Amino acid sequence: MRRESLTPSERVMRARMAAYMLHARYDPRETTKPARRAFNQRFLDQVDPDGRLPERERHRRAEAARHAYFVRLAYLSARSRRLGTRRDAGDRRTAGR
Repeated sequence: MRRESLTPSERVMRARMAAYMLHARYDPRETTKPARRAFNQRFLDQVDPDGRLPERERHRRAEAARHAYFVRLAYLSARSRRLGTRRDAGDRRTAGR
């Protein structure tokens, strides 16, 4: 039996339903724990690859590196929006030519 193909919006709705069912059955903090652990480990490894720092200092530096990571994402997002707005304005000016 052949399944009917879904439109992009139907695929989004189906995925959203599956996500809600997953979170209804399980604690999201538990299902995402391995991913969060790996994400945070990235910063620990970045600031102390050899594991020589005292634990408290290592975690302090990793937290600072994590903050820097998110500030960089915010900066790039704002920059992209600003440049995109200029690009769109330029496209409108030259569209009638």
